[in-house]
Amino acid sequence: MNRRESLKALGFIAAGSGLLTAACNSKDAKNATTANNTDKLPGVQDFEYERTAQLNAEKFFDEHEMATITVLADIIIPKDSTSGSASEAGVPDFIEFIVKDLPNNKIPMRGGLRWLDLQSKRRYGNVFIKCTSKDQLALVDEIAYPELAKPEMQQGAAFFSLMRNLTSSGFYTSEMGIKDIGYAGNKPGVWNGVPDDVLKEHGFDPSKFFG
Repeated sequence: MNRRESLKALGFIAAGSGLLTAACNSKDAKNATTANNTDKLPGVQDFEYERTAQLNAEKFFDEHEMATITVLADIIIPKDSTSGSASEAGVPDFIEFIVKDLPNNKIPMRGGLRWLDLQSKRRYGNVFIKCTSKDQLALVDEIAYPELAKPEMQQGAAFFSLMRNLTSSGFYTSEMGIKDIGYAGNKPGVWNGVPDDVLKEHGFDPSKFFG
């Protein structure tokens, strides 16, 4: 199972158990991946629309932090033959919105990004986004599995778990992610009447009704 398939499974399990980050439960999250969309969506109340507009006008992450989030998101969900990467689906903007909508995520995210840069500087002499892809993946591999992470890497593992949750939430609730899953939505059924064999079983002659 590749990384994208694993995340699909994670998304389905989390969505079913309520563990997919609270972003999906936020009333304003429906607008998160279209942060620059000023059109009011059907069913959105005025106070929700106004709050969403206010949050969109605010800025939490700086340019460097957003660049790091973009790199991490694309490591978690890279582009493949089926669909684009997390960043192409608008995940960084989704994360920017969600940490403002759910402020409890602000400190863990910002602290985790700084932790990542400090570790990168100590190991490779540069911040994370300026490291080679090989070095980036090497560091990520040490924090990608909390149960396997060394004690000194647990802070990073907790951050990466949050980042992975936010990324999978953002991607698999985006138009691109929904298509990636293959979800087609509800479709009207077609009823062609009672089958002939059922009519005959109950003593009716189909030719008398439809002949």
